[in-house]
Amino acid sequence: RRPGGRDVSALRRRLGRLFGARHPRMQVAALCLDPATGRVLMITSRGTGRWIIPKGWPMSGRSMAEAALQEAWEEAGVRPQPDAPMLELGRYHYDKMQDSGFGIPVEVRVFLIRVAALADSFPEAGGRERRWVAPAEAATMVAEPELAALLRGLAARAA
Repeated sequence: RRPGGRDVSALRRRLGRLFGARHPRMQVAALCLDPATGRVLMITSRGTGRWIIPKGWPMSGRSMAEAALQEAWEEAGVRPQPDAPMLELGRYHYDKMQDSGFGIPVEVRVFLIRVAALADSFPEAGGRERRWVAPAEAATMVAEPELAALLRGLAARAA
């Protein structure tokens, strides 16, 4: 957000649609839930250190849910509950910034992952911080308004 409360990402998306921008690219994300406490796992991004949920690009040979689970493992060390369904919780949009300074529109499909345990050693352990928080608090930590709305919806369902 810029001073004055304008959402720059939303403005870029509207301008892109007006000028014929291509359809958004797709990513997958894992909203990792501790079933015992109802808290969700937030991690920091490697580039900016802002709070996010594990996400990445779809993977050849894997379903979108399986790719989201793989991202949760690589970025946060998540071990899922065995046989728990991985349901699509919703979608959000953001602009992925490029080295050029321009963003590309991305649609993220979010899958709910019920966590059995967190590993101490995982591929990106040295580059990220992890934190369990209530969904309502997580909604205040993220930059993407649509992701914040998903988190608030999860908090409302739990209440």
